[in-house]
Amino acid sequence: MFTNRYIKTLPTIKSFFLESTSRCICVLLVIIVVLSGCLDRNGKELADNYGEVDIYDRNYDVSVLDNSKENKEIKYGFKVFRNTPKYLGPATENKGIAYAGNNLSCTNCHLGSGTKPYAAPLIGIIQRFPQYRGRENKIGTIEERINGCMERSMNGSMMPPDSKEMKAMIAYLNWLSRYAPEDGKIEGQGFVEIEIPDRGVDLKNGKRVFSSHCIVCHGINGQGTKSIDEFAYQYPPLWGKGSYNDGAGMTRVLTAAQFIKANMPFGTTYDNPVLTDEEAYDVAGYINQQERPEKANREKDFPDLKNKPVSTPYPPYADTFPLAQHQLGPFKPIMDYYKNEYNIVKSK
Repeated sequence: MFTNRYIKTLPTIKSFFLESTSRCICVLLVIIVVLSGCLDRNGKELADNYGEVDIYDRNYDVSVLDNSKENKEIKYGFKVFRNTPKYLGPATENKGIAYAGNNLSCTNCHLGSGTKPYAAPLIGIIQRFPQYRGRENKIGTIEERINGCMERSMNGSMMPPDSKEMKAMIAYLNWLSRYAPEDGKIEGQGFVEIEIPDRGVDLKNGKRVFSSHCIVCHGINGQGTKSIDEFAYQYPPLWGKGSYNDGAGMTRVLTAAQFIKANMPFGTTYDNPVLTDEEAYDVAGYINQQERPEKANREKDFPDLKNKPVSTPYPPYADTFPLAQHQLGPFKPIMDYYKNEYNIVKSK
């Protein structure tokens, strides 16, 4: 039974809840608008008056695009990026454009279709090219950079710069870069820095780390896990004939350790890592000591040998440190040498 006092307050309570509900709905709508980025059918924000939006919180979902000619090219570039072997590799029906030599996809290295921080994100990549590359010792184009991946990570050959697939990939990268600053530099670009252990790689510990954290996705023999469509890999092979070749950047222990630290095992993020720097270092060394395809003409890389990263696992070098030390460390003595001899500070 309500007393008279409670009965009198019912209208006030009702009014309060109605007003509160209305306010909640308004707040919810604002949140939805902000999170959606106020997108039009082309995936562009309609207004910028909702405050600063983190570059990674922008909308990179190609499904919001309409079917204009421009957007069809972007969406095709996304498909090539996500399922490279189907469009450019062994699984393609047109063998004349099978430039990729394995079944890896671009997104196997550039996680989240190129949108994950500290996983070599491609947001802003267009603004950063043309770019000097020490491996070629020249200013290179974005097309040349993509072909570098085709020859090394994909263990294949260069595709024509004016091909349909190359143009589509560039269109997708342009679309990803549409909110990046003029110089293309963003937080989370490249990989995280790690504290490099002042010792060589411990291969036994690397094997233990691999067995504990990596075999669930990549297999006990590093063979990877195929996607449902059986063309591309959900989790790529880390060695063997289906993996990246020995001329790829990921064969460098320090580069691989940086990538692993912020992204592995599955679900890891840069701000919530699972592995320590030393574990990432050891497992990177273990993975890269396994057999993989050989890249032809590796000796032509880095015409100016002083620009060669210290953990590049193949000669020649501008120093006299042994091959085993370039592959497995310790790396700090090599870095000290370049600093003292050439005043060059190296970090990988």
